[in-house]
Amino acid sequence: MVVPPIPLCFGSATGRHGKATTGECEPGVAISSILIMRQDHGDVQTDTSLSESPPAAASPADEPPTLKAPAERPRRRRRWSRLALIMGLVLVLVVGGGMLAAGLYYRSVESSVERVDAFEDVPEESRPQVVAADALNIMILGSDSRDPENTSGSRTDTIILAHLPKDRSSAQLISIPRDTWVSVPRSRQGRGGRDAKINAAYAWGGVPLMVQTVEKFTGVRVDHVAMVDFAGFKEIVDALGGIEITVEQGFTSRHSFTPDGRRQFVAGKQEMDGAAALDYARERYAFADGDFTRIKHQQQVIKAILDKAASGGTLASPTRLNSFVRATADAVAVDESMSLLDLGMELRHLRGGNLDFYTCPTKGTGRIGNESVVLADTAKADRLFDAVRRDAVPEIQSAAK
Repeated sequence: MVVPPIPLCFGSATGRHGKATTGECEPGVAISSILIMRQDHGDVQTDTSLSESPPAAASPADEPPTLKAPAERPRRRRRWSRLALIMGLVLVLVVGGGMLAAGLYYRSVESSVERVDAFEDVPEESRPQVVAADALNIMILGSDSRDPENTSGSRTDTIILAHLPKDRSSAQLISIPRDTWVSVPRSRQGRGGRDAKINAAYAWGGVPLMVQTVEKFTGVRVDHVAMVDFAGFKEIVDALGGIEITVEQGFTSRHSFTPDGRRQFVAGKQEMDGAAALDYARERYAFADGDFTRIKHQQQVIKAILDKAASGGTLASPTRLNSFVRATADAVAVDESMSLLDLGMELRHLRGGNLDFYTCPTKGTGRIGNESVVLADTAKADRLFDAVRRDAVPEIQSAAK
């Protein structure tokens, strides 16, 4: 994608809805979409979520197919052919204030973002009803095409349901572990229709079946879908000049992209470049609870990216801001109806302090048949997602604790 130089801080221009915008660079950053993270737990094992048989015998139509990425536009970025592992999280950030005067620039960026038909094969009769009409719920799916363990090319390894309340004053991001054992609906192609790890839905029916599965599990209607390839994450962080992370407990990553495959993280506050931040967000084997700690680290990184992108140093540097916007646009794909510019304008005042991060309530891990899975705490999860459905933010915060 070729993106023109960013026209920063014009003297004045007519913005959206005919309102005048000034050349002052109001420090506002908005989330258009956020991410997804690879959800593994403490067990160190070969992932079999898309290939192992369920406890009960399954028909041939239910077996995972030879994995192919969903139909996509030819040519578009190489990441789709390699879509596979970690974070579904990073966001398309659109700056506000004076940068809104550069609307044509952002529309050119938005037009280059890859689009995916997320809802074409989702039966309307099976979908949850809209309860809070002006709230938005965005399903964020993430992968890491550079993870050496990912060879299938069609796993969603990070799943986040991002809730944007009616007043857009905050965002609640709920991570669903990828190994959560759920009921996967049957796709129009006849695959699924049985219990499995939640990320199996993507291999069996692409994004539409993931929408169906998440909606069935949560009871929340998904309004938009964003997909992020974590392979582009390094470039996003580097475009910002690094991010600041506080490491709670030191550990060694043994799955690093360094020449010897190891990276040491010491406890305390530190600056991380893209490669270090990627290793920090990917590691799970170093922790007793595996993916649950990794989810926390990924949430830290998301918040750090948002805060750094909203900082005066980023907004005041046309070169850095342009690199950041281009790197982000290259790393994401969204559904056909999502307008990143419009959503960005709505959310331009959000900062890291306005984001609440949660993990879907679980009872821990267990085994079903020959699979190691995450067992949802259905009673607590039902209360949490009912609050999301009703846009009851205080109840979301209470139910998630």
